[in-house]
Amino acid sequence: MANFILIGLCIVAGILFRKSKSLPKDAHKGINAWIIYIALPAVSFKYLPHIVWSKDLLFPALAPICIWLFGWLFITIYSRVRKLSSATTGGLKLVSSLSNTSFIGFPLILAYFSEKEIPIAIICDQITFTLLSTIGIIVSVRASQQQKLSGKLVLKKVLSFPPLIGCILALILPHYLDISSLNPLFEKLSGTVGPLALFSIGLQLKFGGWFSELKHISIALLYKLILAPLSVLLIAVLLGLNGTITKITIFEMAMPTLLTAGVVADQYNLNPKLSNLVVGIGILLSFITTALWWLVLTKSGLV
Repeated sequence: MANFILIGLCIVAGILFRKSKSLPKDAHKGINAWIIYIALPAVSFKYLPHIVWSKDLLFPALAPICIWLFGWLFITIYSRVRKLSSATTGGLKLVSSLSNTSFIGFPLILAYFSEKEIPIAIICDQITFTLLSTIGIIVSVRASQQQKLSGKLVLKKVLSFPPLIGCILALILPHYLDISSLNPLFEKLSGTVGPLALFSIGLQLKFGGWFSELKHISIALLYKLILAPLSVLLIAVLLGLNGTITKITIFEMAMPTLLTAGVVADQYNLNPKLSNLVVGIGILLSFITTALWWLVLTKSGLV
């Protein structure tokens, strides 16, 4: 319950600060810079060095990739039918296909399952961040049309994306250096991701004119909260997979949109109003939909 209250308070605080005009108009951009350049790399250093890898973790590693591929196809078809702009299409792809597997996912796993399932969620989380750091950036550059897309530009954007750099370093450095003394620092820095990202969303969240975006919001959340986990569930059933790892993986794919996807959409001006509405409304709705998914996963006997 405390985690649910914290999530709500951070978003509400952002909304109140925006309305009070006590912060600069673009204050959220400074917050987003901290998240991307400092806090997210710290998340990788906090968790990655401690994961014991095995073949059983292939399912949680591949599930986010499937969600991205299905989401890309789903939004591509929808955008062509609706004749959406490149920026809106790019924003919808980001906020429809990447799950909030950490700040929302971890607390909900603790609430519905137990702490021993967190390592499974970490696998989903790191793959999700890797997708955002690579394919997500490629989609953003292409959709923003701010720069001409080229192999050199994409490579530069991908390799200079701090969360990806942090992920790579977190996988390599512990094999050669003892960085355990820095664990308290990584703990503190990574702890700022959720509250600041939610506060940033609150600063940007404006419900005025939301009705004009209702169709786009509905489509994005239909996929993210219902169709995405359903597709992973169907894959698990077809492959005969079951057990705790399968349940946690499906549950993680039922999470709302990755907060950082909204941050990146804002950075590249991919219809940030729509993107942040999907993020904010999705968080609120997810408290209902994840409860329903928990019932499906624990009571249905499908997995």
